[in-house]
Amino acid sequence: MNPLTIALAQMDLALGEPARNLEAARAQVAEAKSRGADLVLLPELWSTAYDLEHATQHATALGDGMFAEMARAAREFGIAVAGSLLEAAGGRVYNTAVLMDAEGQQVGAYRKLHLVPMLDEDRYLTGGDSAPTFDAAFGQCALAVCYDLRFPELWRHYALSGARLILLPAEWPSPRIAHWRALLPARAIENQFFIAATNRVGSSKDQTFGGHSTIVNPWGEALVEGDERAGLLIAQIDLDMVDEVRRRVPVFRDRRVEVYIKWDADARGQARNK
Repeated sequence: MNPLTIALAQMDLALGEPARNLEAARAQVAEAKSRGADLVLLPELWSTAYDLEHATQHATALGDGMFAEMARAAREFGIAVAGSLLEAAGGRVYNTAVLMDAEGQQVGAYRKLHLVPMLDEDRYLTGGDSAPTFDAAFGQCALAVCYDLRFPELWRHYALSGARLILLPAEWPSPRIAHWRALLPARAIENQFFIAATNRVGSSKDQTFGGHSTIVNPWGEALVEGDERAGLLIAQIDLDMVDEVRRRVPVFRDRRVEVYIKWDADARGQARNK
């Protein structure tokens, strides 16, 4: 498999200003292409930041609004683009991550499962109910969003479903950035796949966001990592490394699923009986 070059667009976002953020995002996409990247990952809610009080005004259907702008940028610059936006569907609003290929076609979409209460996301949005994987040109991948990082069951599901690369856009606050830096290598190590994670920088409302966007390999090693400043970070990965690591440390072969299922059933039973 050919190496894949990934760019992380670590951006400061203007709260509730889609036009301004779109201009900045397009500049990042153009620079990523000029520097040889095959894929650029934008932050979570890159067009609006956490302007959730106005979520219904910002949200559009997949294929419209800023989703269409993502596709247009991918097609115009000839580079795959991923990131999350506010999606309107069925009278509800979702935090939805999408991956567009270099022709501007949607490869996959994922509605954030776990809504972060610390930023009031659960007050304004609806959580998704599925966790698909996608066959991209470079291999099987999946999407997750920010707070999802705290839920190991999701990441194990992706590994068992064949994903080799997880793309994670985020707005992770500075006070908890140590958790971000610990959990990303942990998820990569325990599931033996690559993670590309873009976190925003700057401040909105009373929150400051911590950056440290990174690409982590299946050994848990950071191939590139940002600081707290805006910038474009680039690294190259070889997805064949996933197979190599899984051969050398065969954790999937050695799993004791029959025991885990029993433990889970016992725990559920105890919870019901309380």
